[in-house]
Amino acid sequence: MKQQPAQMRWERRTQTPLLALAVAFGIAYAVPIVAPDANSAVRTACTVTEWVVWGAFAADYLVRLVLTPNRWFFVRSHWLDLLAVLLPLLQPLRLLRVVATLMLVGRRARMAPQIQLTTYVAGSVVGLLMFGSLAVLSVERDAPGGNIKNLGDAVWWSFTTMTTVGYGDHAPTTGLGRVLAVGLMLSGIALLGVVTANIAAWFIARFERDDVEERRQTAAIAALTEEVKALRAEVGRLTGAAQLPVQAAAAPDRPPV
Repeated sequence: MKQQPAQMRWERRTQTPLLALAVAFGIAYAVPIVAPDANSAVRTACTVTEWVVWGAFAADYLVRLVLTPNRWFFVRSHWLDLLAVLLPLLQPLRLLRVVATLMLVGRRARMAPQIQLTTYVAGSVVGLLMFGSLAVLSVERDAPGGNIKNLGDAVWWSFTTMTTVGYGDHAPTTGLGRVLAVGLMLSGIALLGVVTANIAAWFIARFERDDVEERRQTAAIAALTEEVKALRAEVGRLTGAAQLPVQAAAAPDRPPV
């Protein structure tokens, strides 16, 4: 049995711990925003958890970089992981650590393409709604003149923004909040395009399979028809050859003239 590369073995072993760290980071990120009046011990614990998770992500990236045979290709193909490691201090960009981890876990998972794409889309929608709401709430709640003051307002705004409906009853007033709004709108359009393309590809593949099956059945029927014709011809030939001796034997002998 062929031995797996060291990088693949490392990724397989760290898949579950990384997913657990992603969940821990999501909770640590959400608690201070949802409960701004939490005591200092809770806030400190959340901050420590975020930094511990960031350190784990950074260590995982460095280990994979060392184990990979082509480091430059690894850096180019895992740019989101690198971005999540290098930009830990900016509040909205801290969400990239969760996104990078979920993408990493998804890349490592062995699933059928359709199931994998469906999982990506569903996870992306839930993740963007959840963390987009938390991010905009964190920057808009204390903004002068802002109208996104609680989690319900933030979730409603995220829904209307991602679906590009935009009722206008809630809207960000800060520059950072508007940047988040642009990101959610573009993400919503991209996800809608992915879903539409996936549905169209499924129908096209189904039609192609049906067409191939129909052509196969048509060819089989044509071959069977030709075989039946050949059998009929052979039966007719054999029947005609058998009837000649019978007719000759059954004919009466005529007296000589």
